[in-house]
Amino acid sequence: MQTEKMAMNGESAIYLRQAELIALQRDARLLRQRPGLIRSRLTGNHLSPFKGRGMEFDESRPYQPGDDIRNMDWRVTARTNKPHSKVFREERERPVLLWSDFRASMLFGTRHCFKSVLAARVAALVAWKAVQQGDRLGALLFADQRHLELRPETGKPAALHIMRQLADFTQQDRPETSDTTSGQYALKRLQQVVRPGSLIYLISDFRGFGDALESNLSRLSRHNELVMLHITDPLEQHLPPAGNYRVSDGSRETRFDSADKALRQRYQARFEQHQQRLQQMSKKISARYLCLSTTQPALEGLMQGQTLARQGMGG
Repeated sequence: MQTEKMAMNGESAIYLRQAELIALQRDARLLRQRPGLIRSRLTGNHLSPFKGRGMEFDESRPYQPGDDIRNMDWRVTARTNKPHSKVFREERERPVLLWSDFRASMLFGTRHCFKSVLAARVAALVAWKAVQQGDRLGALLFADQRHLELRPETGKPAALHIMRQLADFTQQDRPETSDTTSGQYALKRLQQVVRPGSLIYLISDFRGFGDALESNLSRLSRHNELVMLHITDPLEQHLPPAGNYRVSDGSRETRFDSADKALRQRYQARFEQHQQRLQQMSKKISARYLCLSTTQPALEGLMQGQTLARQGMGG
């Protein structure tokens, strides 16, 4: 975590270099391994619900013609006077896919760093953890005018390639006009490229997707494990102290008076409604939800989320 804290200043608040993301592999070792439900049919390091020969005993069941006699459970057979066989749960590999958002709404931040920078750090930590666990690692990165798909591969070279691409995405210029279809396209492509049994990390502020978000994620959740990492900034939740402010996105400019109580309430209510919708959706589709803010380092936020999940308080 110290590595990340030292980087959260100057240019690193706006964009990242590959070396900064590579340095996070040490911090990733502090993240807890979460096996989850594995549905892949490839051999690997995680337990899957597919039954077969393997190292992990699953259950005993009545003997069936064709069962290997070497798997006879003699203790249960002796106790019940009926032949029983041992069934093993195979260890299988899990593809891990990073679906990370770098659209215009992510190129913003008022605390420590842009949301896009926090998203890249979160993605890097998750990626390094996947490599450390022996998982195959892939990514789908998207911005308003750019889309990149990297097929899941094993080993450190795959992670290094993703680190380079993540850094590159944080260095993009803010587009003059945002493409409202880029997020929809990224959702559609995710459904088309993901393999059943994958663990998918959705890293985004989840703005501008509409009803398509729930319908797409609902279908994905039937055969994959989803983790929704909601990237936020304090200014999205509450307006600043009372005063007259001028704001700009680089091309347009407007003013607002934050002393207007009704305006402050409406502003806060919009964010709360957005967050509640994401939380309700995650429960409905059995996904994990975690809200991460630019007020804290990525590792700290992920570790806090793991603690809440162990206590039964997480999404």
